[in-house]
Amino acid sequence: MPPATPPDSLENFLSRPVRYLRGVGPKRSEALQRLGIETIGDLFYFFPRRYEDRSRFVTVESVAAGQFVTLKVSVLSKTLKRLRAMTIFEMALGDSSGFIHATWFNQPYLARQFSEGDELIVSGKADVYNSRLQLNSPEYEVLTGSTEDTVHTGRIVPVYPLSEGLGQRGIRRAVKELIDAYADEAADFMPEDLRDRLGLDRLPEAIRNVHFPESQELLECARRRLIFDEFFLFELALLAKIHRDRRATRAYPFSHTEKVTENFKKSLPFGLTGGQLEVIGEIARDAAKPVPMRRLLQGDVGSGKTVVATFCIAWAQRNGIQSVLMAPTEVLAEQHYQTVSRLLSPFGTRCVLLTGSTPASERGEILADLRSGRAPVAIGTHSLIQDEIKFSKLGLVVIDEQHKFGVRQRSALLAGGIKPHLLVMTATPIPRTLGLTLYGDLDISTIRELPAGRKPIQTFWITQAREEEVLRRIAEKLKEGEQAYVIYPVIEETEKSDLAAAKKGYADLRGGVFRDFQVGLIHGRLSRQEKDRVMKDFKEGKVKVLVSTSLVEVGIDNPNATHMVIEHAEKFGLSQLHQLRGRIGRGDRDSYCFLFGEPTTEEGKRRLRVLTKTQDGFAIAEEDLALRGPGDFLGTRQSGVPLFKIGDLLRDADLLRLARAEAARLIERQGGMAANPALREKVERESRHFFNQAQD
Repeated sequence: MPPATPPDSLENFLSRPVRYLRGVGPKRSEALQRLGIETIGDLFYFFPRRYEDRSRFVTVESVAAGQFVTLKVSVLSKTLKRLRAMTIFEMALGDSSGFIHATWFNQPYLARQFSEGDELIVSGKADVYNSRLQLNSPEYEVLTGSTEDTVHTGRIVPVYPLSEGLGQRGIRRAVKELIDAYADEAADFMPEDLRDRLGLDRLPEAIRNVHFPESQELLECARRRLIFDEFFLFELALLAKIHRDRRATRAYPFSHTEKVTENFKKSLPFGLTGGQLEVIGEIARDAAKPVPMRRLLQGDVGSGKTVVATFCIAWAQRNGIQSVLMAPTEVLAEQHYQTVSRLLSPFGTRCVLLTGSTPASERGEILADLRSGRAPVAIGTHSLIQDEIKFSKLGLVVIDEQHKFGVRQRSALLAGGIKPHLLVMTATPIPRTLGLTLYGDLDISTIRELPAGRKPIQTFWITQAREEEVLRRIAEKLKEGEQAYVIYPVIEETEKSDLAAAKKGYADLRGGVFRDFQVGLIHGRLSRQEKDRVMKDFKEGKVKVLVSTSLVEVGIDNPNATHMVIEHAEKFGLSQLHQLRGRIGRGDRDSYCFLFGEPTTEEGKRRLRVLTKTQDGFAIAEEDLALRGPGDFLGTRQSGVPLFKIGDLLRDADLLRLARAEAARLIERQGGMAANPALREKVERESRHFFNQAQD
């Protein structure tokens, strides 16, 4: 499959559709496109998924069953057997130490490709069949009369991702011929001084060695250069966008923050932690500038993020500026409304709540008050970003649990002439490496400590056999005035699932071990009024046991709830389990979390073990990343289109940090990318891929 002759330039040639590569054809072109290969140049960056070292030869006499071996042999004989349902092509291969058989099924054309006396290199797994050793469908390379390099064996061999209609030999040969012909002409966009300072390969060398390395050392050098390229281009695109946006936009600067902060601190019935004070200072410095603040506030469940957000809202009000606090669910929005209204009540601040369940009669009045400025604080769900909603002077947007919203939803609130300051909050700590990609356009603040007096939650992984014993123990605590959650992974049982369901569990518990107590049920199918009633009764202590799905992961704050039971805990994610557990332990009593689960996989067992050993949300997030991989965090495993082709955010974290530092250095340096047109063009081209992925 020799490549076509380039037209006027290599760049134009590489940008042509892959179907124009001679020997590809329409069917193979479709197979390549299913792998994301649209252009000829995409083959340069179609990286192997793994490698097999077929460069070490062994003798025939040393071959043992079960080994993967590479042999340098001659063809001693060949036979082709045609059976009713298949063909079997077999050769006897030998060297000076002995002979071995090789067999291929349903590939009769191979009989024409070999002659007795041909010298070959073969690689494959040795198995025993009819009391003799043989190789089944080994890879091969004919050496007789060949002056070309070996491609499929006798070297470190690339193994590529495949799709229907495409085999390893075909894709391997296409890439090899393309690289041999044109890799040396690839223009290197990397600044030479940066490449030399970091000891990175030249681009042509990296492309050649990532596909067909002569040694493991050359492969590692090639991978380092190409992984750095991906991260560097991503960070350059991101930082250039931030730099451009911040120069081109203006925000309302907050003044009087120190005075407001002191008055607000005095009004609180509790003291602030050192972490909260530090973050408040960081945000105040940002918000005092006439450029929009873009900051992520991450902190564990119960670390006091909402209090910090309320400080910001108080600053905005003091400056005559409106604020919005947006939450992903009505339950969480309602809780924020109650908390923020209570904290701002000493200052006479009016807060309004706007969700999909807001009655039409109230909604009209709220919209009018937002337009006129009579409502300085709006709290709600995605209902706040509808076109009909207009603000008088919006200067602050707070978004809770950002990962529940899309980038476009966030952008909708930030549209307009004067841009509001943005504070994004998350109780799901983001591993630092992912923070550079998921929230690369935000500065990050972290609250690591919990308020004084918070007791650790004792967590136990228990099998279903001991469930009755645990529930009886909880019933005794209910008699002493405490409350409990029981969490199920699904609402209703189905024929296809043996998971315990919330509705059935609710019926069993209220008629069984908890029959002497009021038991409530909450799940996503209930109306707002029904959820409100159950939650209100639970918070007031009328409902002693709240049966729920993961809906309570974000929402209910009840200091009197001291026990949590999670059924089929192995069906929940690690971070989700941590979020659920955070619903208890908010008072001054001892709290207990019981994980009922019998996972069948080692990963499932590891998740539950981690929960019993630590309550550090940041450590749990890192462990969750290690277990799930970056693909699940970024949502690319399901979509099938990874953000990075060769870089791995977990494995290559050091290179990501280096790339960001070097990108920042280049952006801040006078001239930036302006002095390097090749780099600027590459960044512009790649940024379309990165930002399309992020928005999707």
